[in-house]
Amino acid sequence: MAQPETDIVVDRAQSKWSDLWTREDYLAIWLAFSIIAVCLIAYFGFGPKNEFAAKVDAANQIQQVEEAKAPFKTIAWHNAESDKTGLRASRSPFGAFATHWTSRPGSWQNNPMDAFVRTKAQAEAMNAKAQPAYDEAKLASAAALSAAQQAETAAAGVQFQNSVLNTEASVKISEWQAAKKKEASARSKASNKPFNLFPTLIGTCIFCILAFGAGIKLMGQNFTAFAKGFTIVFLVTVFAYLFGNHAISKQYGFGAEAWGILLGMLIANTIGTPRWVLPACQVEFFIKTGLVLLGAEVLFGKILAIGIPGIFVAWVVTPTVLICTFIFGQTVLKMPSKTLNIVISADMSVCGTSAAIATAAACRAKKEELTLSIGMSLVFTAIMMIGMPAFIKAVGMPEVLGGAWIGGTIDSTGAVAAAGAFLGQKAMYVAATIKMIQNVMIGVTAFCVALYWTMRVERTAADTEVKASEIWHRFPKFVLGFLAASILFSILDAGLSKEMSSAMVEHGAVRGGTRLLRDWFFAISFAAIGLSTNFRELAVYFKGGKPVILYVCGQSFNLVLTLAMAYLMFYIVFPEITASI
Repeated sequence: MAQPETDIVVDRAQSKWSDLWTREDYLAIWLAFSIIAVCLIAYFGFGPKNEFAAKVDAANQIQQVEEAKAPFKTIAWHNAESDKTGLRASRSPFGAFATHWTSRPGSWQNNPMDAFVRTKAQAEAMNAKAQPAYDEAKLASAAALSAAQQAETAAAGVQFQNSVLNTEASVKISEWQAAKKKEASARSKASNKPFNLFPTLIGTCIFCILAFGAGIKLMGQNFTAFAKGFTIVFLVTVFAYLFGNHAISKQYGFGAEAWGILLGMLIANTIGTPRWVLPACQVEFFIKTGLVLLGAEVLFGKILAIGIPGIFVAWVVTPTVLICTFIFGQTVLKMPSKTLNIVISADMSVCGTSAAIATAAACRAKKEELTLSIGMSLVFTAIMMIGMPAFIKAVGMPEVLGGAWIGGTIDSTGAVAAAGAFLGQKAMYVAATIKMIQNVMIGVTAFCVALYWTMRVERTAADTEVKASEIWHRFPKFVLGFLAASILFSILDAGLSKEMSSAMVEHGAVRGGTRLLRDWFFAISFAAIGLSTNFRELAVYFKGGKPVILYVCGQSFNLVLTLAMAYLMFYIVFPEITASI
């Protein structure tokens, strides 16, 4: 007997509801938001919010008095500013706990064990070696402070009415601030502590097994098989961090992500990845969870801080480059795979790996196509991270323009910040903010690709209409989690003062929680990509070198268009915004 139509409708409805706890996209959201909830409760529920608020109010009152008294920022004003900017919720007991149990292998040069273990004797030897430089920096800072105090006293002696004395005081105070920064840097080098990361790494591995293993179980897969294989995936990730934190790797921007893919592929294509490891190579589950956590770092307030110039650089150039690169691949290069074409286009134009994952899910690209795209992105990111700052300095490009150019073109968020730092604090701020604005395009890109693939690419002549349910079915749901996290943290940011947001959100829930695990999840996903990739499977996609040509041509167009738009917006149309940065 045929099943009644009403029963079919009920079964479909029940299936849709069951998706909420059995489908990978939703499970990634639940896992990420569980982490977010713990961080918010720990920092905002039991953290030092009230204590910080009192300190910020006291510092603000001091600064108001000083601003009314003198025409320049006095020593007391700067001390109050240091009191505010030095507030870090991540230094709370929970922050210390979270940081300790998510620590990664550190920097090293000659002995790999230095990345995992530092004895008390080694720490004391390092401190003794750095102590003379620290003592010298302290003396220089004290001398600069004394000179600044004398200059300020002289200016105060005439009620700050002498412009020459005011200027002299302002200069001496600036010199003291510079000396103070050098002292802080020298102090950090003379404050080394012993550590042993092996218990931490074991704890992180167990946490990941339990967290992701719960999702694996809900998806109907074997938890034991996942847990057994994950130990190898995690071990490769640890080695990826080890090699990525070597002095030479850090210098050339070849980080843990690139090493994870390289080491994984080396294993997969030599001795071969053991079959029992493959159930743990849950690439999309790992990275989708990390992407939802990434949403906590995309704050609308910071987007508005850069204003219209940054929005034009990120939201006008990005879709233009994406569409033009896709058309170029189809009409000029005649790439046989449209999915590979669009994934490379999104990876290169939007924000690298994150956009590639979302786009691949929207168009249902093959795993090998996603791997190829990510691999090329990591290679070119390393090259651009070193080459762009060098070129910008060589031609004498303004710092804001250089930062905007870097932020709009380099794919990885971490590489953007590192490349911007080569130019200066202002460039790093502009670059990181524009990349943050660009990250918003992840969801928009995924939706548009899902819409286009449903309505045009995969639509047949027999399809008289495209149902909204089909578009929704194709749309990667984890993007909704990314947007929800962004909105939640943007609301938190908007409800706090600049100083409190920095202390509680940026240097609390994010840097002391979500970002710590987000970095691990991304690194684990790249190791899993490498372990599950066979060169022979990728070879067919390299036919004629078309993917490389597409990436190079698209990125070249991106570089030119981004630079032109950044110059137009920041220096021609809105120079007043540039002057205020």
